[in-house]
Order: sequence, then structure tokens, then C-alpha cells
Amino acid sequence: MKNLKAAAFDLDDTLLRDDLTISSYTVDVFRRLSAAGFILVAASGRTMMSMQPFVEQLGCISLCVACNGALVYHPVSREVLHREQLSVELCHEIARFGNAHHCYAQTYSDDRFFFNEYSEYSRRYAAASMLPGEYVGDLEAYIREPRTKILMMAEPEKIADMLAEARTVFAGRASVTCSKAWFLEFNPLRATKGIALQKCADFLGLSLSDFAAFGDSLNDLPMLQAAGLGIAVANARPEVRAACADVCPSNEKDGVARYLASNVLCEEAVP
Repeated sequence: MKNLKAAAFDLDDTLLRDDLTISSYTVDVFRRLSAAGFILVAASGRTMMSMQPFVEQLGCISLCVACNGALVYHPVSREVLHREQLSVELCHEIARFGNAHHCYAQTYSDDRFFFNEYSEYSRRYAAASMLPGEYVGDLEAYIREPRTKILMMAEPEKIADMLAEARTVFAGRASVTCSKAWFLEFNPLRATKGIALQKCADFLGLSLSDFAAFGDSLNDLPMLQAAGLGIAVANARPEVRAACADVCPSNEKDGVARYLASNVLCEEAVP
């Protein structure tokens, strides 16, 4: 860790606790890291507006990656530094894929999400994302401009089958991943957290080898593999833990902050 200058971290199930809070311990550690010149980058599947409350609570983030890498933006000015989008035609094809599987689906603008059916998924997503949702019916009919992301939700077993199929159907045309077992996420082909981390490194005058990265799920893998050091939280998916050089405590135990406090600030572990 002595040669690292920065860390990128996922939010849900990585930095955030299960109740979607950030502990005062994590906030304190992050602010002391920043004061010492260590760079912090937040990288989430969430939209910009859904990330902002957490980014503002931390108060020391240099850059943000939203929508699984489709957006890179400055957290204070909210200036978008890089954007990737799905074409309207590809959005329509993805929407038809969801319809064929009778699947709940939604897309986004900067400040809200648009969904195809009222369900527990739409209610839970609104609560977790802190974004307003709007029912629009058929997404294919609704979408008339490029989008950064389309999200589908179903039972984990169905999502696993759809993920394998979608990665074949949309190979070379879209990035298809999961951040939760019941999420299936479609982004532009070059919208991955790994590519976005390279963009952040370029903007900050750093190299990828300067970064540690922390994550828990499939959408984090490109970032974990791109960074100089990939670290999985203990609650990460088994295949994510296997792909990482190290494992830190779980999100419930403030694993990211504890790891950085120990290895960057050289502090003894707190109970």
C-alpha cells in the first residue's frame, strides 16, 4: 500500500452498511485520508443524484463514477467530465429483451427513474435510491433519446439465466452486469467501472497502478482488476473475492475505512 495514492470504492454493499448509512468512523477516516493528500473516488451503479447524498456526507471525494461507468463527474460542481450512452435503437432492443422475459424494467434521467410496471421492485428502488419514479408503461415506446442505463429486476435465479443470455445477445454492443443478485444492468459498451477508473486517473494525473479499489459484485470486477490493488469486502460474491488480491472486513464492519486506516494511515485496528 505504501506506493498507492488513491482509492476507488463502490457504495452499496461495499461502503454503505446494509441500512444504507455511512458510519461516523468511515467519515472520519476518509476526511483524514483526504487531508493527508490521499485521493478518494466513489464509483457506483447509482445515478449522479442518487450518489450525491452519500458523497456530500463524506465531503472529501475528488471524482465520482455513476451508472456503472457511464458518467464521470465532479461532486461539487456536478460537471460531467465523461458520458457514455446507449443509442435509442439499442435501448429499444434491450426493452424488447426484457418484455420477452416478462421482466420489470426501468431507465433514467439525471434526477428520476421511469418504470414499466408498478411492483414491489419500483417501490423498493425508490426508497433505496432516494429518487422519484414515474410509471411510463412500455419502455420501448417511451424511450426517444439515448440513455445511460437500463435496469431489470427479477428473482436471482431468473436474473442469472438472463445475464448469461444477455451477454450473448448483446456481446460487443452493450455492457451487461449485476450489482445485486436481483439486478440485471445494461450500460453502453464502454461504460464499465474499469474504463471509468482510467478516465479518473487521467483527469487526476495518476496511473491505474496508483489506485486501490474496493467492491463486492460483478459490476465492480472491471475496476478491481484495473486498479493496482483490488480488494473485496468480506461479504462480496465468491467470484469477486477470488479475483482480488486481498479481502477486507464486510460493509457492516466498515471494512473499507478499516483497511485504509490500517494500511495508509498506519493506525491500529479499532474494535
